[in-house]
Amino acid sequence: MSLPNEQDPDEIALPDIGKLTGSLAQRVYEALRTAILAMDLPPGTNLKKQLICEQLGVSRSPVTEAITRLAGEGLVEVVPQSGSRVTKFSMSEIHEGAFLREAIELAAVAKVAAERTEEQLSELTRNLRLQALCLEDFDEAGFYREDERMHELIFSFTGYPKLNTLAAAGWVQVNRARQLLLPMRGRAQEAYEEHKVIIDAIRDRDPEKARQAMQKHLSRLVTRLEPLIESRPDLFD
Repeated sequence: MSLPNEQDPDEIALPDIGKLTGSLAQRVYEALRTAILAMDLPPGTNLKKQLICEQLGVSRSPVTEAITRLAGEGLVEVVPQSGSRVTKFSMSEIHEGAFLREAIELAAVAKVAAERTEEQLSELTRNLRLQALCLEDFDEAGFYREDERMHELIFSFTGYPKLNTLAAAGWVQVNRARQLLLPMRGRAQEAYEEHKVIIDAIRDRDPEKARQAMQKHLSRLVTRLEPLIESRPDLFD
């Protein structure tokens, strides 16, 4: 993946807000957030409000509101007298987010392994088959969508509806940086093999095995992100 140091929003395709739901400010927020997380707006990109307004066909007010929300999530940095830009990566924030996610998800997967139903196992197994189909089709973007879905299923099966939101908030910077790994040769296949071990442990109703498999899976992702500081220093603070 080759990313420029800076990029103006008029040079990339923002999602069509006409296909989104909610208030105008909500749709602008979702469009910008999607572009940031997908790395269509890379770290360091200057967010020029007028250009965003022109591209999305909206006034400045919903754009300003959306940028304020994104700043609260740590995805945008508001620089006094200079405007706004997409925040660069911080390994300390990535480590902190990964720590929070691991603490939550290890407990979640152990609970699911101990208490899962046959229906829940069927959903996870079906998801794993979809992952395999994506790999067969060389659809890595599709694979990672199913990857996220697998984790969402595990959180939902705990019966605690707030877990996924809490984990996602901590994981947002890791998830954004993960886009840099999509072209990495063989990474999707490795992730799939790790997922199989997790699902096998849930099938076997083995909480400790599930916990260990999930810990290995999550820690490998952060380990692969660390070398990016040297290979792509322009994306990091």
